[in-house]
Amino acid sequence: MARSTLTDRFGRTVNYVRLSVTDRCDFRCVYCMAEEMTFLPRQQVLSLEELARVARTFVDLGTEKIRLTGGEPLVRKGILDLVREIGSYGLRDFAMTTNGGKLTTMAEPLRQAGLKRLNISLDSLDPDKFLRITRTGKLQQVLDGIDAAKDAGFEGIKLNTVVMKGGNDEEVPELIEFARRKKVDITFIEEMPLGEISEHDRGEALCTSDEVREIIGRSHELIPTPEDSGGPARYFRMADSPVKVGFISPHSHNFCATCNRVRVTVEGRLLLCLGNEHSVDLREVLRRHPDNPDRLRDTIINAMDLKPERHHFSSEGDVQILRFMNMTGG
Repeated sequence: MARSTLTDRFGRTVNYVRLSVTDRCDFRCVYCMAEEMTFLPRQQVLSLEELARVARTFVDLGTEKIRLTGGEPLVRKGILDLVREIGSYGLRDFAMTTNGGKLTTMAEPLRQAGLKRLNISLDSLDPDKFLRITRTGKLQQVLDGIDAAKDAGFEGIKLNTVVMKGGNDEEVPELIEFARRKKVDITFIEEMPLGEISEHDRGEALCTSDEVREIIGRSHELIPTPEDSGGPARYFRMADSPVKVGFISPHSHNFCATCNRVRVTVEGRLLLCLGNEHSVDLREVLRRHPDNPDRLRDTIINAMDLKPERHHFSSEGDVQILRFMNMTGG
């Protein structure tokens, strides 16, 4: 069967899927989830076979890039089997977002299973601050995981930092120097208003991409690059380093006009936009029609009409979306 393409009402081609494999995580990052979380019961979670079926269907519909997300993907039992399966689909780009805590033992097996790239969350280089932000994470474990990923020979490793004013914004220069030393790319992300949190006021903590660029610019000139990763980040380079510096700016410079992605939650909801509740239940289709691949295919195609033109995130700290990021898939 020849591949078709997924196109929404606004002429955007959707060829990038972020597929959540679990809502669980061994960290409890303050911007991602509450300290005490209720996770999905097992029967509501897509099986590995169902996740692979969703991925295969998207690939048949022209998807070129899949990123596995969570929660933390590496806490999902059997994750290597799923990576191995999806890794056989001939994707142009196959990546995973991880907190890095399990990479010391998992980096090499993931690479051997066919994963091409890793996005590793790193919000602080101070062990005490790292613990406050993640609530349970150990910084050294993540730093060792980054080294393990480099040793495993991944084609691409990128650090992701959610910048919070008064929380970790003063560490931006140190994080840049760390990325330069390690020769890994780094992207700074504006915090997104997903889920009710109590640790900080998102409106007061918002540190815009322009502010972060100004901080970096005191030490290094950032040169715009036309490079497109197929995601929402805008990239810059430095004259004396191969490291790329990215900015994801859902508040200050939204990236909706070129949005090419959708998300599938681990309970099988196809989310057409990170900042809206527009979704379609793929789990019901998978389980009611397990032997009819056309039903899943047609459901995904028809869902493209629900993809909105843009999100409307507020920078005032109010919550537009009640689901936490761990439920959404990074």
